[in-house]
Amino acid sequence: MAFEHYIRSGQKMLRCGYTTGTCAALAAAGAARLLLTGQRPALLCLCTPKGWPVEVEPAALERAPGLARCAVRKDAGDDADVTDGMLVWAAVRRIDAPEIRIDGGEGVGRVTRPGLDQPVGAAAINRVPRRMIAEAVQAELDAAGCRGGAEVVISIPGGAERAQRTFNPLLGIEGGLSVLGTSGVVEPMSEQAIVDTIGVELRQAAHASPDGRLILTPGNYGMDFLAAQGLDGLGAPVVRCSNFLGEALDMAVAEGFGAVLLVGHIGKLVKLAGGIMNTHSRMADCRTELFCAHAAAAGAPAALCRALLAAPTTDACIALLDAEGLRAPVLDSLTAAAQRHLERRAAGACRVGVELFSNEYGPLGISPAARQLIEQWRNDGTTNG
Repeated sequence: MAFEHYIRSGQKMLRCGYTTGTCAALAAAGAARLLLTGQRPALLCLCTPKGWPVEVEPAALERAPGLARCAVRKDAGDDADVTDGMLVWAAVRRIDAPEIRIDGGEGVGRVTRPGLDQPVGAAAINRVPRRMIAEAVQAELDAAGCRGGAEVVISIPGGAERAQRTFNPLLGIEGGLSVLGTSGVVEPMSEQAIVDTIGVELRQAAHASPDGRLILTPGNYGMDFLAAQGLDGLGAPVVRCSNFLGEALDMAVAEGFGAVLLVGHIGKLVKLAGGIMNTHSRMADCRTELFCAHAAAAGAPAALCRALLAAPTTDACIALLDAEGLRAPVLDSLTAAAQRHLERRAAGACRVGVELFSNEYGPLGISPAARQLIEQWRNDGTTNG
């Protein structure tokens, strides 16, 4: 059955889909029910972390002695990606230990470099999908009155081939796809639809901010950081700008905002240090190169520069800098470069400031201009002068 959730993008209504993590959790629930009760479920249901329920019919069910398997077909909605239409399989068997063990099988990648969501050697099934899978299987064990635990193996046939069309090989995830998703839901967005939506939200924010304050952040990580730091209570509306930093700043100027604070994860905003205003990975991905260049300028040895270029994530870059005692000068340099490019884009039409953070390391860099804006807003000062 279709996943009938829609979001408005400009003048269009686009249908949402569900993530590979949601598929894996649904498949695991179906396999566990078949194994524990002998019943072949006609419908599989769960509530995603976003709070939206998903109901699907299993694409396949199989049972063997001591083992059951279930497949769910990935539905990416109107934002079709490389996994759209693929079967996500879960194989479940019982174990005596009271735990849910999760591993990857055919078509699920393996982590080969440190710094990713999972440790080296683990299946590339991220934390939120692992939690969803474990909760779904535990619910079936409880419903059946079974003690002990279960072993779950997630497979995506054809995943190794499809993964070649993703960034997994560059990140150090080999042999297949990643099982991803923080909200459990895929929200479709064409690029123009995203920009149009940002424009609408900025117009609404302008009415809610008569003194011209605005905070831009790319997405959910930024929203969480703003809340944790108390920055969402400064009297400035917050608008999510996705990857479109430059266009969002242009539209903010056009709407009359006089002071704009940009707050985002280092994985996106480090690209600003290279003047990149669309941070989508298919447009440009020079994160490690920027770390390397600024580290070299701070006196980093050649061995560290080579390690930075080979690092799979920005968090891994920071760990390498920490080992050499170079985090502060490199992050200060990157933040200053990002600030310069923002000011060049704004061209004097508004005050701008930038703050970078990491989920792993917390606040990483804040420009003097951003610090001034935050202090003024906290003191209820004027931001348009």
